[in-house]
Amino acid sequence: MTPADFPETVRHLIGELKRLPGIGPRSAERIAVWLLQSPKADPLALAGVLQSAKETIRPCPVCGFFATDAGCGICDDPKRDEHMLCVIEQATDVLPLERSGSFRGRYHCLGGKLSPLDRISPEDLRIPELLRRIENASTETEVILALGSDVEGEATANYLADLLRGKNCRLSRIAQGLPAGGGLEHADALTLMRAMQGRRGI
Repeated sequence: MTPADFPETVRHLIGELKRLPGIGPRSAERIAVWLLQSPKADPLALAGVLQSAKETIRPCPVCGFFATDAGCGICDDPKRDEHMLCVIEQATDVLPLERSGSFRGRYHCLGGKLSPLDRISPEDLRIPELLRRIENASTETEVILALGSDVEGEATANYLADLLRGKNCRLSRIAQGLPAGGGLEHADALTLMRAMQGRRGI
């Protein structure tokens, strides 16, 4: 006797859901069943929104953030400081910086970070576009490297620092150290070292 299984179309749906980051086989199965059986689910609306987003959202050719045919909300904002350029790894890195309210300049998304193990080299990143933006700036720009503190982020920051030295910009790196509300007993040695190196006068 052949064991019972989902119909082929349901198996295909589960297979597509499994491709999403963070969704394993069991989660994909639960989501698929919920979409097909729950009265609260509206799979056709979900499909329509996904299709619309795929057709209308694209990376901004200037900064790399999410843009539409109407333009880019960041690049089109005249109130932003033209003399500050924050370099980030991914477009989604813009959101925590914006929510913090601590930065009102422009952004440049690299589209990743250098990672030889993943075969990501400088040619795979939006580095030429960054160089053009700095060269075309009318005045000196502060370039803030807001990259991760992991090995790949540090390697990318060092690579960019070497490339940008002597160009029409001042380089800075975001400070690293203890998180707000964190105690010394929970910090690792590298975090403590960076916190000490990044200390400032009060």
